[in-house]
Amino acid sequence: MSLPHAILTALLEKPSSGLELTRRFDKSIGYFWSATHQQIYRELGRLEREGSIRALPRQGATRGQKKEYEVLPAGRAELARWTAAGQDPKPMRDTLLLRLRAAAVVGMDGIQADLHRHLDLHRRQLAEYEEIERRDFPPERDAVEDRLRHVVLRAGIDLETFWTQWLTRTIEELEAP
Repeated sequence: MSLPHAILTALLEKPSSGLELTRRFDKSIGYFWSATHQQIYRELGRLEREGSIRALPRQGATRGQKKEYEVLPAGRAELARWTAAGQDPKPMRDTLLLRLRAAAVVGMDGIQADLHRHLDLHRRQLAEYEEIERRDFPPERDAVEDRLRHVVLRAGIDLETFWTQWLTRTIEELEAP
């Protein structure tokens, strides 16, 4: 149920077309809630049918223009309701951890190379998040909205830091004589 809420959040931040939303998902929300172009367009249609969003009136000729959407009061109310509702943490499901457990019974062929690959991926993601933090969150940006966006980014930084540290220790332990 979170994709519609992610879309409502993005549209409240800035009315956008489906293509613009897809690009914004790729650069921000998608770091923690991914969606394909098709999923976004499907959800835009559903949100529009149920009265949560509407296409903005187009200026001039409409042929070839992208539809831009904005959130209606019903959509804002739904997002506020959802934001205020309690939710339990999701149980962890991680394929790499399951594969390591399986390696304990079938052997480690291939797993060490993949651990190194994962470490490289997490290091790159961490560097990207840290660059976003340097660029987008200078100390003078202290409004509540900025602090909320920053704590979400910090969660990503902390998770990537955890994974890089854990993978480094795991590789060292598995490669020890």
